[in-house]
Amino acid sequence: MRRIFFAILISTIFVGRVIAVDASYPVQVEKSDSGVVVKLMGQPFATYLFKSGAKPILWPVIGPTGKEMTRAYPMREGNKLEKTDHIHQRSFWFTHGNVNGLDFWAETAMPAKQGRIEHNELVKAEGGSTGTIVTKNTWLGPDGAKICADERTLRFGGDADMRWIDFDVTVTALADKVTFGDTKEGSFGLRVDETLKVDAKMGGKIINAEGIEDDKAWGKASPWVDYYGPAQGDHVGIAILNHPSSFRYPTRWHVRAYGLFAANPWGLADFSSGKERSDHIMKKSESLSLRYRVIFHKGDAAAASIADACKAYSAVK
Repeated sequence: MRRIFFAILISTIFVGRVIAVDASYPVQVEKSDSGVVVKLMGQPFATYLFKSGAKPILWPVIGPTGKEMTRAYPMREGNKLEKTDHIHQRSFWFTHGNVNGLDFWAETAMPAKQGRIEHNELVKAEGGSTGTIVTKNTWLGPDGAKICADERTLRFGGDADMRWIDFDVTVTALADKVTFGDTKEGSFGLRVDETLKVDAKMGGKIINAEGIEDDKAWGKASPWVDYYGPAQGDHVGIAILNHPSSFRYPTRWHVRAYGLFAANPWGLADFSSGKERSDHIMKKSESLSLRYRVIFHKGDAAAASIADACKAYSAVK
């Protein structure tokens, strides 16, 4: 069923192009002790790292032009264009800044407040017309106490003009009470390539489904946001789509001109200047699920038909 809807996505994502599902490139996965390498038609696409800093991440992530589309710092240093701020913003990740008062987002919290997400099990890593990675992870306090667990499923695909990653995660409470606290510091995020960000003043743009642009898109609820512009000499973009079945759809966005690009359903106090709150409490064994599709595409949001792609994604069961 997912492949059928992916065919719909492919056929609508580019104006004037109708592509059959078998036109998508084959995906290969290669397991190692440190993670899983994903290739598209034999060419590098993304690497899932079991541990980087205090969490699993994806890095590098290679776009349809063959160039990296997320920031390499701090995994790789030496690029003079890259800022060395926000060491925790590691390419592509999922965390949160306040879970039972612990900080799983930053890597600079006081030791007594610093949480970490530990990879426990690689459940699946297989290629085909779609690549799939399934992992199980535990969110731990500084004393090793188990706060919650997550199971995440990542699917990979694409062709010559776009690449996509579906990220589905279910978080389950392990402690008797787990509170995802209200903070802008979260949650499902990317740090875009330094030449793509708005602050680089090279033409980078942020736009959401309602047409709100750049800094004005911060904190707004929307089913999708696209961050596009020139990246390493190519005109490309990254769109994040939120699925209607996802917790608190449509999500709000912690998206910044300096390159942070994050969906955050728990930042309402910051986003509303204190008028509302969005804390969420789970009892032991209760769960919540989040679903996103990330599209790495050529051109801007209009050229890549991101609005149509979001409609196709919304129909996926």
